[in-house]
Amino acid sequence: MNTDFSKGLALAAGLFFSLSLTACATYQNKVQESRQALVSHDFSKALKDLEPLAANENGDQLVYLLDYATALQISGNYKDSNNAFLKADRLSELVDYQSISRQTGSLLLNQEMVQYKGDTFEKIFINAYLAMNFLELGNLDDALVEARRINEKFIKNRQEEKKSFEMNSFSKYLSAVIWEANKNYDDAYIAYTEAYKIDPTIGPIGEDLIRSAKLARRNDAYQSWKKKFPDVKEEKTWYDKNIGELVVIFQQGWGPRKVPSSNEYRLPALMPVRSETVLTRLSFEGGGNYVSRLIYDVEMAAIQTLKDDYGILVAKRMAGFAAKAVAADQVRQQDRLLGDLTYIALNLADRADLRQWSFLPQSIQMIRIPLAPGKYKFNLEGLTLAGVPTGEGLKDQEVEIQAGKKKFVVWRSLK
Repeated sequence: MNTDFSKGLALAAGLFFSLSLTACATYQNKVQESRQALVSHDFSKALKDLEPLAANENGDQLVYLLDYATALQISGNYKDSNNAFLKADRLSELVDYQSISRQTGSLLLNQEMVQYKGDTFEKIFINAYLAMNFLELGNLDDALVEARRINEKFIKNRQEEKKSFEMNSFSKYLSAVIWEANKNYDDAYIAYTEAYKIDPTIGPIGEDLIRSAKLARRNDAYQSWKKKFPDVKEEKTWYDKNIGELVVIFQQGWGPRKVPSSNEYRLPALMPVRSETVLTRLSFEGGGNYVSRLIYDVEMAAIQTLKDDYGILVAKRMAGFAAKAVAADQVRQQDRLLGDLTYIALNLADRADLRQWSFLPQSIQMIRIPLAPGKYKFNLEGLTLAGVPTGEGLKDQEVEIQAGKKKFVVWRSLK
């Protein structure tokens, strides 16, 4: 057999084998065990598996940092979670850190060769998660810093004419709650108004707009919102300086997961993840039950974002087809069999980009209760849509409410 032909055949076989192996190591494969460990409450395993991925300074570092930081929050390691989120925030703000070699590789191989930058709604979510950690730690000043960062990103995205589903209404709503906690009532009113403009279906938004307008002494706006929401009943406790508030932030379930599309394996699709727990109920020792209300549908935002990006994704894959054909043809001019094998190997290595912040919840809900100062014992109980307990929850919790102050509790359901 011709020596050059044998070398070419060996080279093609090696390329075929190595590229086929690469196709197995998808992002979703790498984090699946960590997600399952969280569901089983084996937090140490989840963190042990994710930490080296988050520490690896490559083009995928951002996505692993986001998952790692979220897992740290779920496990109660709020300070370490913030360190990871702060690093992710800095990385996500780098305007252009794509290398030419990776851009070329994304055309010849697959889109996962490009550095992961995150979707717009994910980038704003980073600051919301930082704020939630600070609130859980009782650090309102640092939470206010994140509220300002959310506002900065909101202004930038509005200037860039981002769509409503990209703007992340929860982050804007959370910033309003933080401003209100610091008694910056005018800033709170503005933030509630902006959250309403993004998503007028936010559960308690009518109450928030009426209350914050009055507290901000915007009488015309107050009267206007009362007419807009005639069914909202004002409570005297909203304006009583001696009353505090318990704010429960409930992260429900798991967001949709990226999988190869059934129509075209090179393109991603989002598959909803079924959750047993869809609501939470707070009950106080001695009586009083409250059910969570929807603030933000993460699943819908993710699906709409991918749908909006589909035209760009298709165009990139078409460019990839052309690049593969050109590369294979150049090899084919020297050796026909080697060129054919190169084309097959390049296409086998192609796959959908399945990277995403997959540790996000399906939805974010809240329970807000005005309370007189004192110590309270309560339980949080996960519920199905029919109101049946799922077995998830927080038991025998105790909080101290202070006059005129808000106390925050963050909880995540995992099944």
